[in-house]
Amino acid sequence: MSDRDRDLAEVIAIDRSVRRRCEEPLAGGGTCRNWAGPSGRCRIHDPNPAPPRDTPGGGDDDVERFVAGVLRFLRRRITGDYDIDVFGFDQQLTEQVILPLARPLYRSYFRVRTVGLEHVPEEGGALLVANHAGALPFDAIMTKVALLDDHPAHRNLRELAADLALRLPVIGELARKTGNTLAHDDDAVRLLEDGELVGVWPEGYKGIGKPFSERYKLARFGRGGYVRVALWARRPIIPVAIIGSEETYPIIGNVRWLARLLNLPYFPITVQFPWLGPLGLLPLPSRWLIEFGEPIDVTGYPQDAADDPMLVLELSDRVRDTVQHMLYRNLMGRRSVFV
Repeated sequence: MSDRDRDLAEVIAIDRSVRRRCEEPLAGGGTCRNWAGPSGRCRIHDPNPAPPRDTPGGGDDDVERFVAGVLRFLRRRITGDYDIDVFGFDQQLTEQVILPLARPLYRSYFRVRTVGLEHVPEEGGALLVANHAGALPFDAIMTKVALLDDHPAHRNLRELAADLALRLPVIGELARKTGNTLAHDDDAVRLLEDGELVGVWPEGYKGIGKPFSERYKLARFGRGGYVRVALWARRPIIPVAIIGSEETYPIIGNVRWLARLLNLPYFPITVQFPWLGPLGLLPLPSRWLIEFGEPIDVTGYPQDAADDPMLVLELSDRVRDTVQHMLYRNLMGRRSVFV
């Protein structure tokens, strides 16, 4: 094997589900012994390789895929072989470095189970509308992992974020690179028309900052701005119900004066924080369920429907009631919060 082939082989992700070896003759004599893909050749010698994707397998395979993904990421950064879209989304950074760090939370800590993924289209735009809770937005991260890992088309979710989240040092820049964009109507419509899955959490800070005594009781879904976006773009609305996020950081108090001092929407006191010090930042290991409901088609409404405030509020209430019903139904079937 030549030095070039040996160097390239170091960044090839090994797929343990395929045990064949590539037998392509090498210029220096002998045959290549990298792991072969479905075509019978490795990605170096396959003229039409499938695009690599890191999906969770378990155990050592997860570690190998993560390391291989990081190596591919570094190689492409060095060579400049990567793209960032107009909204700042860096797909390679998201799929090969950031989301692999969230997978242990998804698979082993929160043990997320998904229902209704068949309602999310394999291609084309759709607006996902979900409940929001838990002091920190783990629900958005877990939904993103669910769609990338468990959906048959392995789709990326583009979240609409509040201005505060995007202005935070480091966090704001990272949020943009992982697919978040400002919750602005024009940007949301453009993403939907470009065929992206767009996620919105209309409860906003009222949702993630509500006390534990009001868990799973939906706050107001804003003024229906997300409905106007769906009507303008002529894309379906998919209700999403998330069970488990309310128990990650049960909020028992809110220090309002400190929140105003720090220019934050709330400053939560939870059952863990500040009593346990730094350990109080660790979420409780609740068991999660994410249900994707049946799409609500909006193409039957007239072109100017978005300009009718009564229709917009009616549709917004319909979506909210649907999500609330999904939450109650799943809560009734839940056996335990943590087991």
